[in-house]
Amino acid sequence: MIGFRTLTAAAVLAANTAMADQAVTYTTEDSFDDVVFALENAVIDRGLVIDSVSHTGDMLERTKGDVGSDVTIFTKADIFSFCSAALSRKVMEADHMNVMFCPYDIFVFTRPDTPDQTVVGYRAYPDGPMKEVEALLDSIAREAAGVD
Repeated sequence: MIGFRTLTAAAVLAANTAMADQAVTYTTEDSFDDVVFALENAVIDRGLVIDSVSHTGDMLERTKGDVGSDVTIFTKADIFSFCSAALSRKVMEADHMNVMFCPYDIFVFTRPDTPDQTVVGYRAYPDGPMKEVEALLDSIAREAAGVD
């Protein structure tokens, strides 16, 4: 017999898999470094602190031979993680399971096949309270990409 935890885990996995296919992105001709600088300033200007930066592009490039690949996926790719105490409390008081979305991430990358384009974006969130977080991420990503 399948237990409640198994069903709950399966439901969460299915929801996360569906959401993984959804991202909001903005493309700019600004350099990677300029977009990162604008992103950092946009986060700070909102009174938030970047908790961590994952240098995903560097890791993938450094380890590609170790996993039997010769493909360069990104020229540069970083993921910026941060949180808002006030907004996080609000969305988690509405539904404690929104904890799974914290911290919030915005990614920036360039690819070898489009070196003059920098992409900035974030994953889309489900309807409900998390749309307020998505609005925050969207305003930061737009500012970083120079999109009005």
